[in-house]
Amino acid sequence: MSSRSSFALLARWLAIVLLLLALSAAAAAWLAWRWLDAPLPLRTPQVELSIEPGTTPRAVAQAWVEAGVQTQPRWLFEWFRWSGQSRLIRAGSYEVEAGATPRSLLAKMVQGDEAMESVRFIEGWTFRQMREALARAPELKPTTAGMDEAQLMAAVGSPGIPAEGRFFPDTYRYSRGVSDLTVLKRAHRALQQQLDAAWAERAPDTPLKSADEALILASIVEKETGLAAERGQVAGVFINRLRIGMRLQTDPTVIYGMGESFDGNLRRRDLETDTPFNTYTRAGLPPTPIALPGTASLRAAVRPTATKALYFVSMSDGSGRSVFSENLADHNRAVNQYQRGGR
Repeated sequence: MSSRSSFALLARWLAIVLLLLALSAAAAAWLAWRWLDAPLPLRTPQVELSIEPGTTPRAVAQAWVEAGVQTQPRWLFEWFRWSGQSRLIRAGSYEVEAGATPRSLLAKMVQGDEAMESVRFIEGWTFRQMREALARAPELKPTTAGMDEAQLMAAVGSPGIPAEGRFFPDTYRYSRGVSDLTVLKRAHRALQQQLDAAWAERAPDTPLKSADEALILASIVEKETGLAAERGQVAGVFINRLRIGMRLQTDPTVIYGMGESFDGNLRRRDLETDTPFNTYTRAGLPPTPIALPGTASLRAAVRPTATKALYFVSMSDGSGRSVFSENLADHNRAVNQYQRGGR
């Protein structure tokens, strides 16, 4: 065989090899492209993973497989790297369900589309009730569970301040696995922002001497009425009493001062038993808030409805409405009509 024939044969074989390599590369690329958009097999209906700050892309890929994504960790890692977005993966708590693909999995982590939970603090709740809700909240690390009130307030950045009323009632969303202290700091900061905003808009003639006094009064208003339309009037009654030095005489403060001894029935002897929170026996505001006040109660406390009323009594018809009176005689008639059935 001549050298020219040998060269032609070699060239033919080389072309075939190159064609086969090109076809193999094209097939591999096609399979890889299909894999990127194919649903990942999952060991369970939902697979959850918490990624800590500083975790490498290779370790993230391995962690997903260990958590229940049934694929090769190297394939995931190579996809993360090939995409050019591996350095953009964010720490956080994530969840994938049936139908998730390698492409959507990476997008979720790059966008920070975390699996979230929530806890709600209700207007009128006490600090104790709020902590109980926090303890029941799902997927929340109980960092503050062993702290007493003083330790907890120091941890949120307000050492020496009583905890009651110092957290804003709202719904708080959080990433799974975060500390309950993170939620408490947000709620405490939100309350301070709401209080500062309300105090900045206070009526110029208010007898309240500080934002803290406004917070205390707002907590009383929150407990005295659940009817939004009457918050301003209720606050107005208490402001009128503070102006003339009249005792507030509000049942919710007495009940708060009784603590766990309150059995649901407020008796005359309870009104006559002195505690720091008994506004029948002591003049002025109680020493601390008695509950979590919402925005409406904060605003009512600093800008109450103009009224001459000094008294109010709740109607017993279940409407939540109150009857307001300017003098004791009218008030007694209202009590007789709406609380005692006219007897």
